[in-house]
Amino acid sequence: MENNYSQNVSGKRQWLLSDSPATALQANVGRLYLGLLQFQQNRLALIGLLIIAVLICTSVFAPLIAPFDPIITNLAARLHPPSTTYFLGTDEMGRDIFSRIIWGSRLTLYVIGLVAIIAAPVGIIVGTISGYFGGFIDTVLMRITDIFLAFPKLILALAFVAALGPGIENAIIAISITSWPPYARISRAETITIRNSDFIKAIRLQGASSFRIITKHIMPLCLSSLIVRVTLDMAGIILTAAGLGFLGLGAQPPSPEWGAMTSSGRAFILDHWWVITMPGTAIFIVSLAFNLFGDGLREVLDPKSDS
Repeated sequence: MENNYSQNVSGKRQWLLSDSPATALQANVGRLYLGLLQFQQNRLALIGLLIIAVLICTSVFAPLIAPFDPIITNLAARLHPPSTTYFLGTDEMGRDIFSRIIWGSRLTLYVIGLVAIIAAPVGIIVGTISGYFGGFIDTVLMRITDIFLAFPKLILALAFVAALGPGIENAIIAISITSWPPYARISRAETITIRNSDFIKAIRLQGASSFRIITKHIMPLCLSSLIVRVTLDMAGIILTAAGLGFLGLGAQPPSPEWGAMTSSGRAFILDHWWVITMPGTAIFIVSLAFNLFGDGLREVLDPKSDS
């Protein structure tokens, strides 16, 4: 029985690691398997992935995990230090900081998820069109991209939020507007190296339209580099969102947004350190996790990496 099991496992492994896959499915699954083997060797990346998984589970099960309501005030428990009742203490309104951080994880994932969904497609569309057609189209699109890149991301986001008005939705729009240019640059560079390849010329000779070539053949080849950059940018998105919240331009009170929590806690930094330290630590840990996870993905997905 054990021999049959060992032979079965060995056969599957040989199938995954075959140098001459018989089908596209076998090639894709084998590539994924090799990537997982390489990724699991990076312990820091695994730690980052674990923290992200905990963040996602925390946001999904926030109503079950949080012991108190994150919004209802309780002035009788105002500014209590960390204890067995209030794990991370309470804020100036008597709200449990642990519960607010748990619920704030939902806002964090909401922001980074929507920004990635909005900014990454815009960037890859602009970059691939610019790199494929070149000439006047490339000049116009890249000059627009350069204008956005000329301003610091937070300053530009502040300008857009000031024009749109404070609020989490407007903050997401502002961050998305400032996040797409690097993705466009990466996609353009990848497209320029691909557009004159022999297989692209062969596809063009077969009568494929520019739209089909870009969407079916060029964009998929740009995805690996784009995924790595988006993952690494998650930390910057979190910090930008927290910065807007800190300045009162992101999620508005009483929403349990981590940046807004650090802003309200700065008045108590000397006497009641936990009010600002706890949400600040949450921002630091999650940002670090995305950086570690992004570095691990870069080693696996980036064909130009040293590893």
